[in-house]
Amino acid sequence: MSLIEQAARRLEQLKNAGVDVPASPEDEETPAAPAPHRSASPYADAGIASTRKPGTVPPPRRLAEPPPRPEAPQARRLAEPPPRPEAPQARRLAEPSPRPEAPRTRRSAEPPPRPEAPQARRLAEPVRKPAASHAQREGRTLPKPELPQSRQINIDFDVLEASGILRPDALRSRQADEYRVIKRPLIDNAMGKGAVRVKDGNLIMVTSSLPGEGKTYTALNLAVSIAMELDNTVMLVDADVARPTLLGRMGVTPTKGLLDVLVDDSVSLSQVLLRTNIEKLTLLPSGTQHPRATELLASDAMVRLLEEMSSRYSDRIIIFDSPPLLLTTESRTLASHMGQVVVVVAAEKTALSDVRNALAAIESCPVRLMVLNQSRTVSRDEYGYGYGYGYGYGYGGAV
Repeated sequence: MSLIEQAARRLEQLKNAGVDVPASPEDEETPAAPAPHRSASPYADAGIASTRKPGTVPPPRRLAEPPPRPEAPQARRLAEPPPRPEAPQARRLAEPSPRPEAPRTRRSAEPPPRPEAPQARRLAEPVRKPAASHAQREGRTLPKPELPQSRQINIDFDVLEASGILRPDALRSRQADEYRVIKRPLIDNAMGKGAVRVKDGNLIMVTSSLPGEGKTYTALNLAVSIAMELDNTVMLVDADVARPTLLGRMGVTPTKGLLDVLVDDSVSLSQVLLRTNIEKLTLLPSGTQHPRATELLASDAMVRLLEEMSSRYSDRIIIFDSPPLLLTTESRTLASHMGQVVVVVAAEKTALSDVRNALAAIESCPVRLMVLNQSRTVSRDEYGYGYGYGYGYGYGGAV
């Protein structure tokens, strides 16, 4: 059923219901149309009267407008979308709420009073002096605590002379002149005045190939001779830890010494040193014998002790009386820390092969010197003072 027919039926229903429906102006003015007939005009079938003149094209007439078609609900929603509710986040961004002031800002604006540090209070308050002792109230001064000091001993010069050792108070002698010749290059190397600067040149070891060649005798005389110098001091160390005889030659009782310092950390070097009545001579005994003496001489503690001994005084020369090279390993270990090594050779007694083997054992030492002991004099067939000397000098290679 078309819309027009629906509209006509609706009007008929309203008239039958007694509703006064006004007639449209077109119905009043337009006469009743004749019976429909076939016409060439397309508008005749539609019931529209033609007023055109003959021979003219009728203007197009607008068809009766149909009543507005009710729009589907879905179409209305598409045509006029409902207002979209604003997201909560959008509302918060559009209208930001007032931000409360941060507590840090309030603290920065009005900082609370900072409590005073205890240290500041102690500095502000006057320092209370400790109560004076009874001795101070009486005007007496208290003695200062004494640091460990070396023990003082007296050496009998007559005992030295009986052992063939130089007397510090003796007049000029042939023996003294001989050791002046021996000590001069050693002192120059120790003080850095030699042709080549020698590292640890103030550490001098006196040794031999075999026992009985006079190494202890040479070490003692050399130490006394250097102690008579005006510009140098000397420390004589009994490093023959297997058979210590140095103190006995001087008439001194054995006591704690080198090994005790290496074993016990509580024993300091100054506690075991012996100051003598020879002004510039100090003794260091070998100390209490230890079954691992070789390992102690090769330990880090020995290296630190040597560094302390050599660097404490710039004018000090340290002489070590060590064991023979070919019988023990202690001397070879000790030689690795020395700047100079003096090898004593007994004249007409020590074999040449032993001398060569002894020098080969210390070939890493930068300076090796030789002293020929008990040699015959040229002028007469006897020993001058029982001893003579020979001297050799060199760097690195065999001398």
